[in-house]
Amino acid sequence: MPPPRDTGDDEELSIVGHDLQSLSTIEAGGPLSPHSRPSNVNLNANVEAKIKNPLIGIPRRTLLSDVDEFCRDKGLETYRDIIRKGALVAQDPSGYEDITGPDALNQDEIQALRDEILHKWRIPRALYLTIITCSVGAAVQGWDQTGSNGANLEFPTAFGIGSDSTFDNTIVGLVNAAPYIGTALLGSWLSDPLNTYLGRRGTIFVSAHFCLWPVIASAFCNSWVSLLGCRLLLGVGMGTKAATVPIYAAESTPAPIRGALVMSWQLWVSFGIFLGTLANLICVKSFDEAWRYQLGSAFLPAVPLVGLIYLCPESPRWYIKKNRYLDALNSLFRIRNNPVQAGRDLYYIHVQLQVERDFIGEGDYLRRFIELFTIPRIRRATLASWVVMSAQQMCGINIIAFYSTNIFTEAGSGQFEAYLSTMGFGLINFVFAFPAIWTIDTFGRRSLLLFTFPQMAWTLLAAGLCTLIPHSTGLNTIFVAFFVYLFAAFYSPGEGPVPYPYSAEVFPLSHREVGMAWAVATCLFWAAVLSITFPMMLARLGVIGSFGLYAGLNVLALILIFLFLPETKQRTLEELDYIFAVPVRVFVRYQVTKTLPFWFRRWVLQRKDAKLEPLYHLDFTHHRDDEEDDNDGEREVEYRRHTPEMFEADKAKRELKDELGITSATTTTATHRANSHST
Repeated sequence: MPPPRDTGDDEELSIVGHDLQSLSTIEAGGPLSPHSRPSNVNLNANVEAKIKNPLIGIPRRTLLSDVDEFCRDKGLETYRDIIRKGALVAQDPSGYEDITGPDALNQDEIQALRDEILHKWRIPRALYLTIITCSVGAAVQGWDQTGSNGANLEFPTAFGIGSDSTFDNTIVGLVNAAPYIGTALLGSWLSDPLNTYLGRRGTIFVSAHFCLWPVIASAFCNSWVSLLGCRLLLGVGMGTKAATVPIYAAESTPAPIRGALVMSWQLWVSFGIFLGTLANLICVKSFDEAWRYQLGSAFLPAVPLVGLIYLCPESPRWYIKKNRYLDALNSLFRIRNNPVQAGRDLYYIHVQLQVERDFIGEGDYLRRFIELFTIPRIRRATLASWVVMSAQQMCGINIIAFYSTNIFTEAGSGQFEAYLSTMGFGLINFVFAFPAIWTIDTFGRRSLLLFTFPQMAWTLLAAGLCTLIPHSTGLNTIFVAFFVYLFAAFYSPGEGPVPYPYSAEVFPLSHREVGMAWAVATCLFWAAVLSITFPMMLARLGVIGSFGLYAGLNVLALILIFLFLPETKQRTLEELDYIFAVPVRVFVRYQVTKTLPFWFRRWVLQRKDAKLEPLYHLDFTHHRDDEEDDNDGEREVEYRRHTPEMFEADKAKRELKDELGITSATTTTATHRANSHST
């Protein structure tokens, strides 16, 4: 059979017959030559939706020989014993207690691996410092957004552009949109070359300066042109930072809590928004020309970001990308609890990247950008990131984040009441982001979005309808604020935290910077469009028409998410290659023909026996070391000692099985093998 031709997602796809035979042999636990290696899943056409560990099926002697050669090549011979242990753990993540011989794990190492599952939040202080620093960077982003929100009521008049004319409305929108224009046109695209030469930390350091000095300068502007220039420069820093900080967090954190820690980006963006609204309220009560202080106060969180970033370890994956393996291992030592975890992650990242390079290769900046749309595995990640980032603007959150004071004023509030209501929105947005810390890695990114988007649609529509209540009753402002707050409460644990972590994790390492640049540029380009057009939309359609339009866009975003957004929870960054190797056509057909009927049977017909056949099939734990086949007696003892009942009784292993997605079929296979050897 000829090899598959890669002509897009709509072609008839096939897998090489030899590959299928090899995979079937490995999965069935059949014989494997000591010198043979398992075939890899096609990362451009994973029609069987397999998630495969590239170490599965490699005999132990061969694996350890590979590790020894790896250590010699990378100058890691001092850490050879740690990396050997780590490679054995990476090969069979649930069997680390069963490793025997000189590479057996000691009790401290075993306990560290158990704690990784049972006590996920026991992480080193260096990792906490990294997340705190990333959170400060996110707060800068949120505060920068809300400074202009408060200043919108005063700076147009100060610059002579405060009339209701189309020209003045356009200029006000342009000034508000300037950071997002700077991001979409330049800032996000600078992240790739800056990351290439300066690393994650160096890029964040440079971006922090762009979020510091232009912000201070904006408080001293005397024309809308100079303010526009300062905010365009601010956009360069915002874009570079937004494209780098989530990547840095994603590459530094372990898979079981990656979503929760990376989503801290949005949590602290929300906190920055709240601080910005609070600063707006303080400034309007304390100073003349309050808009200058409202714009300038956003420099405050940029100061600790500049000071803290070089106290954090560099991303180990960036070091590996630069072939600096010793630096990568030292970085992992700082952000993992035990050296064996560092050795495991280093070697597993290395072998997965070898597979990735075989399918994707490497190239210069322009080539990598073009490959976002030409290589199928990357194109699917590009599509998914476009959907989730565009949905953030389609949901309508930023019409409130940018213009809530105008909206509340238009709905009948006084100026101070509008500031107060806006501060309440910022507080709700922050507080309700906290549940996502626990839900994003349990319910998953996709599930959170599918639940919250319908809620955002009806709450936004309800907020618009409440403007029909007569102003004389005094109830319209109360009900508008109530439904806007309810909208924010649904946004904060869903579309709020998901887009940036999701986009940071879906691209392969070779294209992660340019992919994240694309995602951020997409998000903030549409934020710029929204910022420019909303003042005119509000003037023409009013609050009810504007909110009604965005309620409809929420429904459209829900459909796009359902059809084109795969789930990524509980997978390492390298395992996501297999998720995005599944053709779009296969994924869409599954959602329409399997998921949709399941939802209807389960939630409309209330049939509790309804079951959903999984799309992805994990080829991760069917490992057996056939070099030990000659010692049947010893293996029989092992099978008797490790019965399925003992396996299920071990809580750490049981939870690891759940997280990896191992089905009961695995236990059935183990039972069959145990019985066959006991007879």
